[in-house]
Amino acid sequence: MAYYNNNDPMGHRGKGLVESCKISLLPLRSRYIRRRLDAILLFSPSWCNTSISNSSQISANFLLNNCARTYTNKKTLKNKRELVEVVDGLVGVMMTSSNREKPDIESGYDGSSDEDSTENSRAEICPSALCFFDQIVASAQDKKVVLFLDYDGTLSPIVNDPEKAFMSPEMRATVKSVAKHFPTAIVSGRSRNKVFDFVKLTEIYYAGSHGMDILASFADSDCTIEKTKETKLFQPANEFLTMITEVSKSLIEVTKEIKGATVENNKFCVSVHYRNVDKKNWKLVAQVVNNVLKDFPSLKVSTGRKVLEVRPMINWDKGKAVEFLLRSLGLDDSETVLPIYIGDDKTDEDAFKVLRERKNGCGILVSQVPKKSEAFFMLRGPSEVFLGEMEGTINI
Repeated sequence: MAYYNNNDPMGHRGKGLVESCKISLLPLRSRYIRRRLDAILLFSPSWCNTSISNSSQISANFLLNNCARTYTNKKTLKNKRELVEVVDGLVGVMMTSSNREKPDIESGYDGSSDEDSTENSRAEICPSALCFFDQIVASAQDKKVVLFLDYDGTLSPIVNDPEKAFMSPEMRATVKSVAKHFPTAIVSGRSRNKVFDFVKLTEIYYAGSHGMDILASFADSDCTIEKTKETKLFQPANEFLTMITEVSKSLIEVTKEIKGATVENNKFCVSVHYRNVDKKNWKLVAQVVNNVLKDFPSLKVSTGRKVLEVRPMINWDKGKAVEFLLRSLGLDDSETVLPIYIGDDKTDEDAFKVLRERKNGCGILVSQVPKKSEAFFMLRGPSEVFLGEMEGTINI
């Protein structure tokens, strides 16, 4: 067990952190510790006397449960234990079936094909969110928390068939309950309608197509921008809709002879999945996609977790979507609001970067392996997200 002293500005606290959390996979040198502590201090008002032990037995839900306990107004919460039990399942299926093998696709797209890397030289390997839990809670005191969640790999497991990436009933119930206390949004590369079909909750906000199709409340609308008392729909790539439909059809045609390749039309973007393709044909997938896009110069390709993402070449991404939602909800004040974004893929880095540059907020990367990221923290694998693990770990 390690205790942290308020009078120790950096050194011993960093050493204790390493000894306590035992993050054996992370290169936690003293300079690294100081850099990470500096990063946390950007949004943490103070350091608390902290006791953290046996971190391998504490779940990622411990983080959110305690945050929920701290964030929620005591006057409006009759049963704090009930909320804690509900929040405990929030990320209960993160990374349960993900495959972290790097794709061997040689392409001239916007950066490396390495799905485990991020291109910004400022990015660095994240420490465990569990080790900094008390500091995260302290930073949320007297603030409004806004929760942003990726879908695939965060609320549902990564599966071989994208059409079967179902979230569990327990996860759905948890997200529904959390949304009663915090504004909650799902920001996904999937089409907005498809994400809703998976989640089936009207209490949350949806941003599909990597944030290019945003519905700020549940209501049907075909307008590019519609503002009423009940809804706000924003589609910054609406002019590309016909083009995306056309390129989707072309990609379906050119990949139909590649066994295992599937094309998913996500309305304002197209996903070409190669998870089920024989590794020797990965390069072929990249080549046929590249050939199709020669006729569509206003579209670009980025890589994800065994997927190639075709998107309009506009200045919009998940980070822009987060900023838009914060403004739309009247929660853009960095002094009174704490956004938390949890995601596992390369496209989530844009959202992590926004929170880092705002100098408030908490980006949490879900990954089974240490990797560079714009996020402040990392959660590793299913051992940190079991349901019910938090029982007895906090005082209600």
